[in-house]
Formats: sequence, C-alpha cells, structure tokens
Amino acid sequence: MKIIVPIDFSENSIKALEFAISMADKKHGKITLVHVIEVVYDFASQAAIAVDSMFKDGEKLLKEITEKYKASNVAIDYLILEGNTSISVARIADEINATLIVMGTQGASGIKKALIGTTTVNLIKEANCPVLVVPAKANVAEIRKVTLALEFANHEEKFIDWIVDMSRRWELNLEILHVQTVKGFKEHLSILGIEGFLQKKYPDLQVRIHTFYAESASQGLDLYLQEHDNMILVMCHEHKNLWDQIVQKSQSIQMAYHTHIPLLIMN
Repeated sequence: MKIIVPIDFSENSIKALEFAISMADKKHGKITLVHVIEVVYDFASQAAIAVDSMFKDGEKLLKEITEKYKASNVAIDYLILEGNTSISVARIADEINATLIVMGTQGASGIKKALIGTTTVNLIKEANCPVLVVPAKANVAEIRKVTLALEFANHEEKFIDWIVDMSRRWELNLEILHVQTVKGFKEHLSILGIEGFLQKKYPDLQVRIHTFYAESASQGLDLYLQEHDNMILVMCHEHKNLWDQIVQKSQSIQMAYHTHIPLLIMN
C-alpha cells in the first residue's frame, strides 16, 4: 500500500501524516511525503536564491519528520518539488502508482469548507487515485467504520471492491448509505439488488445498508451524519448531484457538527 501525504509542515498536514501512518500496512506499506514549493516570480534575480533557501529549509524539516516517526515501523520517504501543489501531487501519485492520497484540511471547518479550498478541490479533480481529506479534529482512535455513499450506478462496482479491500485492511466495519429522493417499487428493488450483490460476491462480509428518504441527496446525507458517528465517509467524485450540492450550493450540508469526519473521495 503506497500512500502520499502532501505536507506543508502545518499542524493539519502533520495530522494527515499521523492518520496515514495508522492506516498503512506495517509490513508492506510505504508513505511518501510530498512538499511542493510554489513560487511567484516577481523578481527573477531573487527567485533562484529564494527557491534554494526553501528547498534547504524543506529538506531539513522533512528529515526531522521522518526521524520523528521512524518508530512507527512504516517506511517513510519524501520528495521536494517546485510547481503547483495539486498538479505535482497528482503526477507523483501516478508515477509511483499510489494507493491513496491523504491530505489535511486547511482548517477545523470540516467537509464543507475543506472542499471549497482551492488546493483540495483541484487535487481531487487532478488525482486518479482516491483522496482522503482529514479534518483537523479527526481522531483515528475513534473511527469504527467506513460508510460508502452509493447511487447504484455502473461506475460504482470498482469502488465497492476497493472499499471492501480497504475496510478489511483497516479492520473497520463497512456500511452502505443510499439516499432516495422518491419512493417506489423500482427503488425497493435496487436496495434488494445491492444486498444480493454483496452477499454473492462477499459471502463472509457483514455489511449494513442504510436507506434515507429525503428531498435531496445532501439532506439525506446530513440525516445520516446526525445519527451516525466515528466513521470515514466515502463518496465517488462522479456522484454529480451530491457533489454539486456539497461543493457549490449555499444550502449544502451543514457540517458544523461533523468537523471530525474524514472524507474519502473515490476518483
């Protein structure tokens, strides 16, 4: 399992690193810290000196961090790059065939603000692997389950396989969440269908399926979060309706009480 952690030496990025260490396979896991230097070239004559200083400072701090977490028994290396953070991190993830990117939020404001942040949104768009957004208040010791929000679409099968594998590695319970905006026989059959699919493909897997009826996908998700806690919430980037409601609309999910819930975006 290869995990990338973008790091800017802030408290939130260190939190993400600690989260990644807890999720990494101790025998075969590897974490790569990626520190990206973004420079605005106002004065070309000063740019080279400034970049050189940033590289030296960054390498010093990265060495200190890898030494500090050596006792975790997870292999940790690092890269320092110059460029755009989201593009650079996504490119490195492709080059090393990363399993997961774990990224801290810019503040303790939860999923709503985290996704509004430009770097986070752009990284999710650029990355070809899943991105785990870790809020500042997240506590890995309290996490008990992984909740996968599904729309019952064709593209979701590969995500189910990935999450089943990860939930087993992380030794977390798996739950499925489906929000229905209409009631009917067709929707009922869909629920029975996913239950049958999971039982047939993973006969030894215990999965709870939650169905919430709501006027919108975001309202249904908010209802679920009011009743459930201690989880990693998983969404697919291709869930256009739910994604748009969370990222773009002012009436999107009110995350004030959910600032500790990590959000895993499947790409």
